Amino acid sequence: MVMVEKLDPKVVEDYGRTLQAMRDETAKVVVGQRGIIDSMIVGLMANGHILVEGIPGLAKTLIIRALAAVSGCAFNRIQFTVDLLPTDVTGITAYNKDKGFYVVKGPIFANFVLADEINRAPPKVQSALLEAMAEHQVTIGKKTFQLPDPFFVMATQNPIESSGTYNLPEAQMDRFLFKLYIDYPTTDEEQTILNRNINLKRFEDFGLQALTNPESLKRMQEDTKKIFISDKIEKYIVRLTDASRHPEKYGIEMGMYIQYGSSPRNSINLFIASKARAMMEGKTFVTPQHVKKVAHDIMRHRIILNYEGMAESIKTDTIITELLSKVPVPV
Repeated sequence: MVMVEKLDPKVVEDYGRTLQAMRDETAKVVVGQRGIIDSMIVGLMANGHILVEGIPGLAKTLIIRALAAVSGCAFNRIQFTVDLLPTDVTGITAYNKDKGFYVVKGPIFANFVLADEINRAPPKVQSALLEAMAEHQVTIGKKTFQLPDPFFVMATQNPIESSGTYNLPEAQMDRFLFKLYIDYPTTDEEQTILNRNINLKRFEDFGLQALTNPESLKRMQEDTKKIFISDKIEKYIVRLTDASRHPEKYGIEMGMYIQYGSSPRNSINLFIASKARAMMEGKTFVTPQHVKKVAHDIMRHRIILNYEGMAESIKTDTIITELLSKVPVPV
């Protein structure tokens, strides 16, 4: 186990209060969806990227725009379409007779980037975005440019349409820290939406306050890595991943529907995301409960079903729930 610098509990408590305040401030414009907002903030602290699946009109765009505002960060939205080119995302080299060749940076150059309906763009455009996500840099012409720091991407998918779409391969989906499902609001929440929706007011009318800035976020991301995680918790994380690959060892009945278990990136992401979850709660150490709270979001797109599982419409969330109930929890 690698030793890391210990954090001052008071500092972590302050971080936790800031992150909770960010969630509450975001709730001024976003009604409900508390779990989604929590996961977005955890993903931001873990310095990861998030894939969100949901039908149109469920405030996906509004959530990341509001979170960018309360974070004090720059926000750009990219609408993915079938005719989009990689340079429409990254930027181009242009020429002017007065100043010669110069670079025009694309919309990827922002702290918070919404890749809206990513599955509508052809694979080469998806690859350009995913490369930027992984490397935090892009090449325009012959020059390489670093992307802003922090750099956070939320990509969305519409699950009800398949015409004109290019599904993300499993290997590319694995690059996202979380995959989230966003669902309908409750009836009470929807009644509140009637009087608070973005169609009646401008976004600026909500008066969201910037509670942090890019420098503060970077510091919190670095300190997230210093949250303590015990050897027992590390072994628990590895066992969860192993259970997805060898379900028979753990008595997982739903294992009969698994074609491929999770990659090592699953363990890595459980490791850092559970730390981020602990920080959001103002804790300096990770508990098994923190791991469980992020497990579904991390594992649901990393367990590949076999043909029988797809034919039976088995949900990977159901398998993950059984994994969490069968894999022994450290005490």
